[in-house]
Amino acid sequence: MKGEYDKAFENIVRLRIMSILMANEEYDFNSFKEILEVTDGNLASHLRNLENQGYIQVEKTFVGRKPQTNYHATETGKKAFEAHLEFLENLIKTSKT
Repeated sequence: MKGEYDKAFENIVRLRIMSILMANEEYDFNSFKEILEVTDGNLASHLRNLENQGYIQVEKTFVGRKPQTNYHATETGKKAFEAHLEFLENLIKTSKT
């Protein structure tokens, strides 16, 4: 079967984080929190997990005096996510036959 199943995307929050980052060049912490409807701690844990895998990169800046944390998918993360999606698509195709 083509593609590769990746346990990093088993969790729905991490799957949604990567989906958002594949569609957007970058995304900030508060926007993630709002769209995903998760707590700060829960979101931070999932983001850290993806960061530790090398799938996302963190950039901390200041907007005026206010700190802002932005995230974007790395090339490694994009390839892993695409391989995971390819695996799932192939699984669905083979299930239909």
